[in-house]
Amino acid sequence: MRRATAALLLLAAAGVRAASPPVPGVSDTEVTFCMTVPLSGPAAAWGALAVAAETWARHVNEQGGVHGRKLRVQVRDDGYNPGRAIANLHEMKDSCFAVLGTMGTAVLGAAKDQVAESGVPWIYPLGNPRIFAGMPREKLHAIFVEYPDYADEGEFLAQQAAALEGAKRIAFFGQNDDYGKTGLEGVKRGVAGLPGVTLAGAALYEVTDREMGTHALRLKETGADAVVLYATSAHAAGLVKEMAKLAYRPRLFASFTLSDRDRMFGLLADLWEGAYYDTHLAQRGEPAADRVLETLLRLEPSLQGREGTAIHGAMVMMVAVEGLRRAGRDLDRERLVQALESLRAWSPAGLTAPVTFGPGRRHGLNGVRLLRAGKAADRSFTRVGADLLFPPLF
Repeated sequence: MRRATAALLLLAAAGVRAASPPVPGVSDTEVTFCMTVPLSGPAAAWGALAVAAETWARHVNEQGGVHGRKLRVQVRDDGYNPGRAIANLHEMKDSCFAVLGTMGTAVLGAAKDQVAESGVPWIYPLGNPRIFAGMPREKLHAIFVEYPDYADEGEFLAQQAAALEGAKRIAFFGQNDDYGKTGLEGVKRGVAGLPGVTLAGAALYEVTDREMGTHALRLKETGADAVVLYATSAHAAGLVKEMAKLAYRPRLFASFTLSDRDRMFGLLADLWEGAYYDTHLAQRGEPAADRVLETLLRLEPSLQGREGTAIHGAMVMMVAVEGLRRAGRDLDRERLVQALESLRAWSPAGLTAPVTFGPGRRHGLNGVRLLRAGKAADRSFTRVGADLLFPPLF
């Protein structure tokens, strides 16, 4: 009897030792993702990304979820403020399985070490990829980026201004942080390789700036025939309106951060006609994007007029969902990391060029394609040239 009792105690103890610790954000029926985004402040328009990500999660839940688990998205507003974003991430890290789509170069720069050290997978952070390029390899273990490099993009935009519009004097308008400054670095690089083309000047704004008149006047005084834009949609629209008041209408070449043409036409109407902008995503009016938008707008009509940002948000969630599917039912963070590492030449619903991750690669896509805005009446666009893929940074 004593031996039987002792054996039972040993088995019970072994069972306790064998039990796995709980995985944050994971239950038998649910997986929780976290997002901190600007729902207010100067970049509030980009907050539609979180609305769309949550909407795509609802769509997946309609299909039964992933491996029997429904998806839940915890969203907090950071106002595009690094301090608030860090506080949000700190408060959420123990209640979510992975962080999705954190937005803003300054935010990423402030939060990267905290998130890396927490071990929480970070899927599709939206900001300057060079922030991560200098990090030790071990800190990149759970970080997965699909985002064009601003310097590569800036060089490309300068080259296109010269090639397509014969620009000889190129000016720059951008945010006075790593977002804008890296874009400016790229434009300088592009101009340096173009005989007879100069950088005529630059106007950098602060996130808190509301009036763009001084910036517009500074750019007009440069005599530039093309201006490259690295700004929030609100700041870019403010600048273009002020330039128009001065009867100054240079050719516009915009970063992919301004690729939501519905948003830009909504702010600028005919002042956005003829603007060049690049993107790494399918656009409304292309089959892949329209299929996704049909689902998003059915579930969340408030995304009407913000289609470009909505597609981006859905794609962020698609990457996370593909990771869950490949990780299997027995889920933990390391299995998610390994699952995402297995993505090879994969495109979320055909929305992007092929994405590739791997044990030695965390920058899954670095590329753009150039478009040109058409008429405000139908918010049309035309494609200019083929996809351009740059080397991954890390």
